[in-house]
Amino acid sequence: MTKPYDHTLELLDRLIAFPTVSAESNLALIDFVEDHLRLCGFQIHRLPSPTEPKAGLLARLGSGQGGIMLSAHSDVVPVKSQNWTRPEFTLTEDGDRLYGRGTTDMKGFLASMLALAGRARGANLGQPLMLCISYDEEVGCTGIREMMPGYQALGWNPDLCIVGEPTGMRPAIGHKGKMAFRATCRGKAGHSSLAPKYANALHLASDLIACLRRIQEAYAASAGQDDAYDIPYSTIHAGRMQGGAALNIVPDVATVEFELRHIGGDDPTDFIARLAAEIAPVLVPYREVCPEANIFIETINAYPGFAVYKDDPIVHRIAAFSGNPGPIKVAYGTEAGYFAGIGIPTIVCGPGDMEGQGHKPDEYLEIAQLAACDRMLDRVLESLG
Repeated sequence: MTKPYDHTLELLDRLIAFPTVSAESNLALIDFVEDHLRLCGFQIHRLPSPTEPKAGLLARLGSGQGGIMLSAHSDVVPVKSQNWTRPEFTLTEDGDRLYGRGTTDMKGFLASMLALAGRARGANLGQPLMLCISYDEEVGCTGIREMMPGYQALGWNPDLCIVGEPTGMRPAIGHKGKMAFRATCRGKAGHSSLAPKYANALHLASDLIACLRRIQEAYAASAGQDDAYDIPYSTIHAGRMQGGAALNIVPDVATVEFELRHIGGDDPTDFIARLAAEIAPVLVPYREVCPEANIFIETINAYPGFAVYKDDPIVHRIAAFSGNPGPIKVAYGTEAGYFAGIGIPTIVCGPGDMEGQGHKPDEYLEIAQLAACDRMLDRVLESLG
């Protein structure tokens, strides 16, 4: 089989047409998927977002314990300010590629698993097939976190969960965890002609970034690294700094947003303690002119890392399904840590290449990758018979 099923391509065409950017509602897509799965005989549970016009879906075909769950997210990253040469929300086939926002990340896998649902209709399953479709993965895996209580209330206990993020159809057995922070730096305002008499919050913010860089250098020099990653150590990234009202006013407040992506051997609570120790001496000179000078740090988002031993039996099982034996670790985060965290054996494996294709203008998925995904899911279905 060198091409995907026609039904998979038809479904992908429909899915790409839903502009489910994370900032927008996904309800039209969820309505379409729910109707499709009901026609396929699945039991459906819709889990609405508590705060947004969005929802996730849980679906099950068959009864009993065990079985396999397939997981995908419905949202995509924005296309704004990207230079596309093809229509963003129309599936375009060109040569051996399928273009459109979300083809790789990750509506290709979603289309393949929905096509599998059609092939499973009427099958005599010995174990259940379960599907999970989430929202807001692209903004820090917040949707699956909100869905977890509803999922756990159902009492489903699959033997395996496949999160179909793009791995080139190789079993991915690990990724780093992430914590995102916002630091609010407080100083004292005044006229810029007398700047040394005041505490410049932007200067304080820049000193905070210097602290982050020192900790990053220590991670890079640490002996505790994981060579399975392209960057084998924990990384710190400052992504945004804001402050100041006018050039002639010493700013009294500035904010810095930064993140930690940590390997399994680095405890994020140690990072927080280390940062506090780095900040303490930095504050001393500022408090000489402004006793109230301070840096307040809040965690604004976090998701867990994910790790499976390469000799775990589920790795060999997924390798047999996918036809690719060599396990890898990926740089990006996924929802896998949430499933693994409640005791579900989990692997990440899906079509496409995140580094080469994900989040970019003219995002595409190779047709051969989608065909390989269809073959893998055929083997999944056969294993449930």
